[in-house]
Amino acid sequence: METSYSISSDLNLDSHRGQVCTRCCQDTSIPYITFDKSGECNYCHFHDMMEDIFPNGEKGLKILTELFAKVKKQGKGKKYDCVAGVSGGRDSIYLLYFLVKIWGLRPLAVHFDDWFDNPIATDNMVKACKILGVDFRNVVSDWEEAKELKIDFLKASTPDMNMGTDIGIASSLYSEAAKEGIKYVFIGQSFRTEGTKPLVWSFFDGDYLRDVHKKFGSLKLAKWSPYQPGYNFGVKELFYYSFIKGIRTYTPLYYWDYIRPEAQKKIEEELDWIYPGAHYFDDLYHSLIKYVHRVKFDVDMNMNSDAALVRSGFLSREEAIKRAHGIYKIEDPVVIDACLKKLGVTKEQFEEWMALPTKDFRDYNTMFNWIRPFRGVIKLLSKLNIIPKVVYYKYFVLNKL
Repeated sequence: METSYSISSDLNLDSHRGQVCTRCCQDTSIPYITFDKSGECNYCHFHDMMEDIFPNGEKGLKILTELFAKVKKQGKGKKYDCVAGVSGGRDSIYLLYFLVKIWGLRPLAVHFDDWFDNPIATDNMVKACKILGVDFRNVVSDWEEAKELKIDFLKASTPDMNMGTDIGIASSLYSEAAKEGIKYVFIGQSFRTEGTKPLVWSFFDGDYLRDVHKKFGSLKLAKWSPYQPGYNFGVKELFYYSFIKGIRTYTPLYYWDYIRPEAQKKIEEELDWIYPGAHYFDDLYHSLIKYVHRVKFDVDMNMNSDAALVRSGFLSREEAIKRAHGIYKIEDPVVIDACLKKLGVTKEQFEEWMALPTKDFRDYNTMFNWIRPFRGVIKLLSKLNIIPKVVYYKYFVLNKL
């Protein structure tokens, strides 16, 4: 198959952007974005809400101190006291460093391998675990299942192209924690650097995956079992791990003064970490995802993360606006071509799926279908602080669904 993916852009950016937030870089290409009288967008308001709920500085340090004291107490006498999700990228490797070197925890590092790992990222994980003295567990997907699910979502014509891998990551972290009797799972994310994605661009749900596979797949996926969950991670499975096994997931970098350049320098010097070439490029399939997002869906996930960096003072608004709707450097035609060949997808098939009308998760059966009728109840529970208010705000205010 010849490489035939143009990385040029014919967008007239000034007209394409429409209104741009006066505080960050997000514009009217973002679904359900709104602006207040000063021109500030609702995503900036959401960021401020998150800052209040997840403080860093002295307040964040106090929260982390209390959390990790519980982790150590719960894990006393066990080989591991927590699970840390790792990908080989900067954030996850720093998380591992952070847990071991700064807080003295004993994590089990868990990685989900969907067969598209960047070799540089793989080396990063192996080296970091060896240097830190951390056990590394690589959960390798069944190739036929991994392949078919990626093809399913190309056919489904939604932006959620990496749903199979995202579900596989979650199920692996919970199942490995369950095997070892671990109650805490840590993930290396920070809203201050990643931002918040519109739900119609990125909706995580195992029931969604099952419905898409039912409609477009032919392979029978392996059945769920607690310690070998495969790609089964819907409401029932989450209930089992969360309420029967008592496992909780945390994002500790939410509470930390996490500055990426400083973190990167630290892991380069102490863990021999090597930059995979770009953010998100610990998985080579993201090269194809970025291309399809830009060309078919007019989705710029990088604008979301850049907006977060602007709000957090890590990037100038001018530079972020300049980068918005550009072509991200991992959109490599050679890598895109290699990904399609690995999936066994022809140029003609790919172009046929690219031409399909665009859809989003609401076109399929998902957990949102049974959550939505209880919008009022969820709002009340959030006001009473029974559930996090960010849940109600994210689903029903920010995205107006």
